[in-house]
Amino acid sequence: MSYLFKTLIAAIIIVLVTEVSKRSTAMAAFLLALPIVSITSLLWIWMETKDKVKIADLSQQTFWYVLPTLPMFLLLAWLLKNNISFYVSLGICCLITVVLFGLTQYLLIKQ
Repeated sequence: MSYLFKTLIAAIIIVLVTEVSKRSTAMAAFLLALPIVSITSLLWIWMETKDKVKIADLSQQTFWYVLPTLPMFLLLAWLLKNNISFYVSLGICCLITVVLFGLTQYLLIKQ
């Protein structure tokens, strides 16, 4: 599949969510919560490889890496509602997410 097509699809998703958020934050949040990128990636990998084991492994690993991202959303909302600047809030959330990713990676390797 061409890189241009893949890039175009990703850009359309980002623009769609951005535009929808101007009208409805609930609908934009719903779109963001959908695993559109994951499903699209799994479809492309399937079309290119037809490798069930690779898809299964990727799907399972994706599950574990979604978990450390979840606290970021609640923490970002809390920080912003407590008048912490957007960039500082986002930076704190990114740092905590990186730490949680590291912890997740450590726990997965330790299994």
